[in-house]
Amino acid sequence: MDGVNRNTTFLGLAAVGVAGAAFVLRRPLLMSAPRCMAGQWHGCLDTFNGVVLMTLVTLPLAALVAWALAHRRRAAGDGSAWRTSLAEVGMVHGTVPFVWLTMMPGGPATAPARVSLVPLRDLVTMGTLGIVGNLLVFASLGFFAPMRCAALASAPRILALGTGCSVLVETAQYVFRLDRVSSVDDVLVNAVGALLAGLASRPWWRTAAPAPSDRPSRALTPG
Repeated sequence: MDGVNRNTTFLGLAAVGVAGAAFVLRRPLLMSAPRCMAGQWHGCLDTFNGVVLMTLVTLPLAALVAWALAHRRRAAGDGSAWRTSLAEVGMVHGTVPFVWLTMMPGGPATAPARVSLVPLRDLVTMGTLGIVGNLLVFASLGFFAPMRCAALASAPRILALGTGCSVLVETAQYVFRLDRVSSVDDVLVNAVGALLAGLASRPWWRTAAPAPSDRPSRALTPG
């Protein structure tokens, strides 16, 4: 019964979050809708509004994939079929759009330095919107990864996962010359976002099965 309550709470929070995001971004999303629905690349998948719109539009498809995976696992006797399936789909659907946005070329107003290795120097110039955006880049990964893999079900490992993924993204931005600043502050904020999201999903973390004892059980002898 406790597991059912947790799953219901999780699905309710997800629905509220999606509905809130759609309400806040409804006007800019509707501006990108005609080009996205027409299949035009320019003005849709190369803009923030277009990527967010397509992420919301493909939610039913993601839910269908999660249902199919859970149905297959339940048929095989997996007791945590829904949690595992939702975690796999959530990691991909919640992380890929943010990584796509970070890999878009920057505008002409981008700071001239390509690499910034001084900690906390760029935080002042990020602004509230920039900080919130960086916190969300790997939030889905941090939230769902410990639900999928017991080896990641600890705060230090989630922090390490967020740091490693962020370092890869910042390195790719520099290698591909995307006119963006590869900053250590981006890595720090991305990793903190993954950690905070992971802590929020703690009630649903996958725990490792207890290892069987190597000590042989003592046989009962008649008195």
